[in-house]
Amino acid sequence: MSLPAAFLDTVEHLIPRERRFDDPLSTLAFGTDASFYRLIPKLVIRVESEDEVVSLLKAAHAEKVAVTFRAAGTSLSGQAVSDSVLLVLGDNWNGHDIRHGGTQIRLQPGVIGAQANAWLVPFGRKIGPDPASINACKIGGIVANNASGMCCGTAQNTYHTLAGMRLLLADGTLLDSEIPESVSRLRETHGALLEQLAELGRQTRANTDLAAKIRHKYRLKNTTGLSLNALVDYDEPLDILTHLMVGSEGTLGFISAVTYDTVPDHPHKASALIVFPDVETCCKAVPVLKQQPVSAVELLDRRSLRSVENMKGMPTWVKSLSPGACALLIESRAATQTLLHEQLQHISASIAEFPVEKQVDFSEDPVVYNQLWRIRKDTFPAVGAVRETGTTVIIEDVTFPVEKLAEGVNRLIELFDKHSYDEAILFGHALEGNLHFVFTQGFDSPEQVAR
Repeated sequence: MSLPAAFLDTVEHLIPRERRFDDPLSTLAFGTDASFYRLIPKLVIRVESEDEVVSLLKAAHAEKVAVTFRAAGTSLSGQAVSDSVLLVLGDNWNGHDIRHGGTQIRLQPGVIGAQANAWLVPFGRKIGPDPASINACKIGGIVANNASGMCCGTAQNTYHTLAGMRLLLADGTLLDSEIPESVSRLRETHGALLEQLAELGRQTRANTDLAAKIRHKYRLKNTTGLSLNALVDYDEPLDILTHLMVGSEGTLGFISAVTYDTVPDHPHKASALIVFPDVETCCKAVPVLKQQPVSAVELLDRRSLRSVENMKGMPTWVKSLSPGACALLIESRAATQTLLHEQLQHISASIAEFPVEKQVDFSEDPVVYNQLWRIRKDTFPAVGAVRETGTTVIIEDVTFPVEKLAEGVNRLIELFDKHSYDEAILFGHALEGNLHFVFTQGFDSPEQVAR
């Protein structure tokens, strides 16, 4: 089915030809992101200004045309693909404004996450989210997916460090939560919408069972669906709206700018890798470490360690680990070296009684530090490197209460064994009970799909 003529007429008068792509090669190229999904868009538009997005959204709204936004396209779950119209950020969305000595930063959606942190280095600050793809992903995607990462957990994700937002609703209406005149206009033009949000919040909070369920769900890392916790965390409808935008994956509107409350970027850090003899021992150490001054605790099962053991630069001892071994990569950061050393002593003492198969002690040496983190960061690419031609790498997330982490890990391993996913690996953010599991899959036969 083709796009409506009225919509196409608006596009042709608004967007120069060199920024419109509808030829088969271009639409095929834009038909996938970093995930294994593919949807071929009917039209790809590179947008360079807020005014263009406003006009396009109004036209799409009038003609009931579905629109999907794309920043860097680093999504592993297919958020940046469409079989309708794909709006891709151009080069003019890189604005930033550092405020209050670096304690806040205003960013447009085309800014790469690592660039935002580079601007904040002189202030000893950074943005809270730290996704693994931070060197490539952009702020628009970080916010729209509530991306987190290895250190930020839930406390420092976008939802909890949001200070302001500039957004465009589906009908093209502009709201800047930091400009009183913009807020006043929205109250006049969309008062009914705001009242409905407020009422939805009141009803949700009044339903004690529902409110408790939402709080229970969002105490862990959770980006499955909209940020419904906004309905119990806030009573002001504008706060509800802006926080619902976080993690909305483009379904509620376009994020034109976001203001973050930044977090300290402590200059002193050290990492250790501790290999425990089995999953149970490894996972029992996690709640203990959660009480310590750690910034990250990453779990690596034996399969994930095996996936990188033959890679160049990996320590030779990785190959000799026992079949049931399970490791924790631990990082601690501090404002001063003296404080860091105190923290390392407390951390080491807290888990001193646990049996250990292999240990790389805490090191501040960048060579050792980076080698340990390379083990963690190379696991996902390692699975992709050995997959059979024609198969797809699948990565998904699952979250367990930390006290049930061992049970969850073992049951996933049992599933891998049961269905003969010998290459599958398991790793992730142990402090949050949030794990990634990765395996390769073919889809060429009913047997493969059934598996």
